[in-house]
Amino acid sequence: MILVENSGEHSSVKTVSGQNFVLTNVETIPGRSIVEHFGLVSGSTIRAKHIGRDLMASLKNLVGGELKGYTQLLSESRDQATRRMVRQAVDLGANAVINVRFSTSSVAQGAAELYAYGTAVRVE
Repeated sequence: MILVENSGEHSSVKTVSGQNFVLTNVETIPGRSIVEHFGLVSGSTIRAKHIGRDLMASLKNLVGGELKGYTQLLSESRDQATRRMVRQAVDLGANAVINVRFSTSSVAQGAAELYAYGTAVRVE
């Protein structure tokens, strides 16, 4: 999927099949009507910390600054969880996911799950 628009309120992505797909963190999409609800869809990924990133993070903690290795890891995790959520919604026949939310949880020492979820809908 390719990000083609991000208006702040919602993002539009293009799926592998070329279908435009809308993601939003609110319950409606301005200018569009929800014609069908498919229910909850989700995607997740579990990532483990990397010893090299941990070493660099420890050094950064001493002097301050952004932990770029972790920033990149979280960004990749969000993208992967979002792609999995969109794939599930497309399989149901949806062309949008509303009320998108992200959550994280620790699943093991040094590993965390990033979970994306929302409501799959068809809009016109």
